[in-house]
Amino acid sequence: MAALKIGQLILNNRLILGSSGYPDLKTFEDCVDAAESNLVTVGIRRVSLDTNDQNSLVGGLVQKGIHLLPNTAGCFNAKEAVLTAELSREALKTNRIKLEVIGDDYTLYPDSVELLKAADELVAKGFEVYPYCSDDLVLCQRLADLGCVCVMPLASPIGSGRGLQNPYNLELIRKKINVPVVVDAGIGTASDACKALELGADAVLVNTAISKAAYPIQMAKSLNHAVKAGRLAFEAGRIPIKDYATASTAEDGKIVYRMKS
Repeated sequence: MAALKIGQLILNNRLILGSSGYPDLKTFEDCVDAAESNLVTVGIRRVSLDTNDQNSLVGGLVQKGIHLLPNTAGCFNAKEAVLTAELSREALKTNRIKLEVIGDDYTLYPDSVELLKAADELVAKGFEVYPYCSDDLVLCQRLADLGCVCVMPLASPIGSGRGLQNPYNLELIRKKINVPVVVDAGIGTASDACKALELGADAVLVNTAISKAAYPIQMAKSLNHAVKAGRLAFEAGRIPIKDYATASTAEDGKIVYRMKS
């Protein structure tokens, strides 16, 4: 299975992890190991950004050589998101930013208007923008056209665990967009992640499905296998779906029994 290139970053694993909601730091670190993830998102407003403190979440990831993807979680307009991204770059010395601009408290759906505004400004400032967005093909195309290094359409609302609510849209986005597609939000279990990769998604970002699982480390391991299986299945090329049966045994050499009249 080929490595995935997003912007200037090369990932050997297509499972990206979130870092919030874990019962404790040790469990989180064990989950990162079990997932074999190369990239982890961190909330700029929610964690210590001291990269030298090995006992902190960020410091521990840096020590392990894990790439950080700071995010603008908690921002509700472009101005807040741009400021948070700039603070992140100053603190963590990275141009990568997961851009989140929330438009609704109940669904946590993104505000597409503010998202486009923030993405445009951040790309102009030299950021590699990973935008969390709705599964709208036109919006994803606009984000790609602005220069975002990938698009991150949701599968279903953040933390809902509802899985892929609109597989058709996700498959269409993959076919039409010329940057990596990372399915973000709503993954509930391994089969959801596998299906996303089978449809052609380049990666998935998973947080709650692992952090709130009964056994987080086992779930991280299962998602690791699921992502690999899904990608291999996509690369293998599935058979067409038909409305009728097709015999798998060749007709040549078939013995025909005929009754005497």
